[in-house]
Amino acid sequence: MLRKSLILFAAGAGLGLVLLSPFSGEADAQVLRGHNTSAPVDFSADRIEVQDRADRVVVSGNVQVVQAGLTMTAQRLTVAYHDANGIEIDRLDASGGVTVTRGDERASGSVAIYDLNRKLITLIGNVQLSQGSNRLAGSRLVIDLATGRSTVDGAAAGAPAGTTTSANGRVSGTFKVRQKAD
Repeated sequence: MLRKSLILFAAGAGLGLVLLSPFSGEADAQVLRGHNTSAPVDFSADRIEVQDRADRVVVSGNVQVVQAGLTMTAQRLTVAYHDANGIEIDRLDASGGVTVTRGDERASGSVAIYDLNRKLITLIGNVQLSQGSNRLAGSRLVIDLATGRSTVDGAAAGAPAGTTTSANGRVSGTFKVRQKAD
């Protein structure tokens, strides 16, 4: 299996406490707080195709992306970039069992869009978010890396074909309760 590695430079900052809004069908969480979105992006895969005229790179097969302690895995990734004074990444579009991890935090979904300019990661379809023993599930997760605030929706409007929404369009979760000594 051929593995290639390519380092590109990215363009900002967002891991913390989970808060649930029980009546809105939406949950707010703080994840990936303090993430450095300006750090270099390193990715590896079975195949990398550079499409210079389109300013993109298509990466496929066992894709792994690493940036400042954050890891994203998927089966396919499209890297959109511009070439001003060297290559600068604008956006990463991942599909095929996408997982984003850092420390004990893990988010997964069917597809993900990492907009480096807006400092947002959006996961859609079968979304699972975990932090230690706390868990949330929904259809769409938006992580704002600048503020560390994340929102989980139960029903994802405009979700790509083949992705599913959560049961009854609601967010579900399990949270650890602090145990008091007797």
